[in-house]
Amino acid sequence: MSAQKQIRRTTVPQISARKSGDPIVSLTSYHAHTAAIVDKYADFILVGDSLGMVMHGMESTVGVPLDLMIMHGKAVVRGTQKALIVVDMPFGTYEESPNMAFRNAAKIMKETSCGAVKIEGGARMAETIKFLTERGIPVMAHIGLTPQSSHVMGGFKTQGREEESWAAHEADAKAVTEAGAFAIVLEGMVEPLAARITKQVNIPTIGIGASAECDGQILVLEDMLGLNPWVPKFVKVYGQLGPMIEQAVSDYAEDVKTRAFPTEDQVYR
Repeated sequence: MSAQKQIRRTTVPQISARKSGDPIVSLTSYHAHTAAIVDKYADFILVGDSLGMVMHGMESTVGVPLDLMIMHGKAVVRGTQKALIVVDMPFGTYEESPNMAFRNAAKIMKETSCGAVKIEGGARMAETIKFLTERGIPVMAHIGLTPQSSHVMGGFKTQGREEESWAAHEADAKAVTEAGAFAIVLEGMVEPLAARITKQVNIPTIGIGASAECDGQILVLEDMLGLNPWVPKFVKVYGQLGPMIEQAVSDYAEDVKTRAFPTEDQVYR
């Protein structure tokens, strides 16, 4: 009887080592069944606070509570074996102080068994990122368009359209890198700026609406599957599950109305 080969999860150092190497594949996932499918292909899976909008109908990510992130994080970890699981720290759980951030990040990691957390913000969060990483919590940074700050930004707007703003974004990337982040998500950023930052930092950049110049890419799973009625312009839709589900539900409803169900003999055969 041959021993089964043990599957090992991708680690934070393995992701960091992919800088300028093979592109890093990532998607979001929020529950066990889709996570099990994504796990076969993704290097890391993000349990994003986008779940507030995608799964719970919220207008923004600001209202997502910590316990909701933990619940979905547990489900994704249960459904996977291979990918590194990164869980978003939701709005209001890390900004106040490094101590507060550590308590909440430790709670996420202990209760979900994820491998890392993600924090939005550049230079202003560098002290917190350093505090966490020095205490054993791996941090993925997130700069550019930061959805938790959408009220301050005036909505979801592409960053870097004016070249004079580039220095601030570059300073953010440098600050989180020096603070110990193992990778940086660049969201909603013009290609020339994303390319410059990718060349300037020695950790991988993960683009979402930031061009193929990054070291890897991430998309919201529901966006690329055609389940979201509003899809960002930068998303390539790889499936049309929304119309498929609607057709299936319509067919089911028709069967109920016409009593088109299997007979008792067919059911218990």
